[in-house]
Amino acid sequence: MPYLGNREYALPDSPFTRKGTVITATCNMGARYASISVQAWDPETWRPRAERQFPIPSDAAFTNYPGAKAVNSPLVDLCGVSPDAPSPYPVSSLEYTAPRVRALFDLAFTRMAVVLRDPAGKTTSHVGFVTGGADQDEVVRLGGTAHDDEQNAVMSPDGRSVWFTYTAHDGKKRIGSRSVAGDHRLSDEGPAAGHGVPLTISGKPPRAVQANMVRLAPNGRRLTANAPKVFGNVFDTWNSSGPLTGASAHGATLLSGCVGVVGWIGDDRVLCRTSSGSFQAVDARTGRASGAPISVVGPYDGTVAEGMLVSADGKKSIVSVHQPNGRKREGAEYEGPDFRVVPTTSGGSTSHISSNLLSMETMFLEWW
Repeated sequence: MPYLGNREYALPDSPFTRKGTVITATCNMGARYASISVQAWDPETWRPRAERQFPIPSDAAFTNYPGAKAVNSPLVDLCGVSPDAPSPYPVSSLEYTAPRVRALFDLAFTRMAVVLRDPAGKTTSHVGFVTGGADQDEVVRLGGTAHDDEQNAVMSPDGRSVWFTYTAHDGKKRIGSRSVAGDHRLSDEGPAAGHGVPLTISGKPPRAVQANMVRLAPNGRRLTANAPKVFGNVFDTWNSSGPLTGASAHGATLLSGCVGVVGWIGDDRVLCRTSSGSFQAVDARTGRASGAPISVVGPYDGTVAEGMLVSADGKKSIVSVHQPNGRKREGAEYEGPDFRVVPTTSGGSTSHISSNLLSMETMFLEWW
């Protein structure tokens, strides 16, 4: 539940914002088109309640390939990861990837941010967005100046601006934003730690945190995050935009044995995937384990379990069970996925999610 701290925003009523709904995103590839299918699900029956298609423009960066400008974008995580084209980010476990992909969309899942390559050159990229239900060519290009270097495009919570990292005229990396309306003029939002770390936008007015595994606590006062050379997993929120660094990281707590944060299960507890492969509730104030570990796969099963999402009430999580590096193997997209609903405390029962509309590439992004 990465966005429950954004309660100041009034969301439009739709199947994608109602309580008791799970939201997924799946990348669809055809011979002449590509799109993202965002679906709203009933978590009791696992039947879809609604679907929105977000077209991917032909010049959007949804994979990195030889001869084209390499671009960092969570859209590549969702669509373009393969043995020959790894994630643009150093870590691609689902605890890292799911919050990156969630940040592509506004809170209500009406718009999706994209990075667009200049087809005439190999050095230029700029940002834009597409609206759910739009035609393939209805992308809104917010930039377009020659030699722009804009990457990591994500939406603001209200969908009114696209945020990104960019290279300024002096060669330094910065965080910027462009409004979806008006003249789309570049607004500088603060320093960036290069293009290699993604963005998450939250708060009102919006502000950027450049880090991995950013999940806002329900009360909005703390967040989980991970960044190179920064000690800790849980930090106090702050009121400016910028990278998570030793200087900006306040109130740091190290979560013992945590290799991946799945989400918050209360204002002061976090669900982690541990170094032993099980899941564990951890006290976000002390960093110590709270309760017994939750095992999903056995030590000799030959599979791993990675977490994507915690329910709004903090009682359940959704995990993917697959072979090590299974999501990156050739042909993995043709295998049936193994998604499970797992309790966040020991002693409950695990259930399998069954639908032929899900694939190995499906990301679970929100559980209202």
